[in-house]
Amino acid sequence: MNATIEKFGYPATLVRDYAHWVVLLRPAQPTLGALVLAAKADATAFADLPAEAFAELATIVAAIETRLSAAVAYEKINYLMLMLVDPHVHFHVIPRYAGTRSACGVTVADAGWGKPPALGEAYALPEAERDALVAWLKDGWPG
Repeated sequence: MNATIEKFGYPATLVRDYAHWVVLLRPAQPTLGALVLAAKADATAFADLPAEAFAELATIVAAIETRLSAAVAYEKINYLMLMLVDPHVHFHVIPRYAGTRSACGVTVADAGWGKPPALGEAYALPEAERDALVAWLKDGWPG
């Protein structure tokens, strides 16, 4: 795994492993269920990924949206490819909603609702809560 994947807590944050991508629970939650969708390749430019990675995205995005819809009943979903700090290809997947959502004893408000996500106000998960949320998202993951 590349350094970006490791920075986001792999393997402890692993929700689902695919051939070319991993889905990780984002250790800092701007909204409940926030994920990182990271390419396994060492690519630092989206265009440098192999064609198979692009093809696999359709399956992964459908699974993400199905699971997060059931888990947090998001109203909108944001896919952010920022790559300013962490160089390898990855997306921050941020489910958006008015108010708060709760699971596994964790409650998170969408502080940026109606605007861009408030990434700076994300809730940093303690280890036990991280582990509970990873298990919760794995349970019922499509496919």
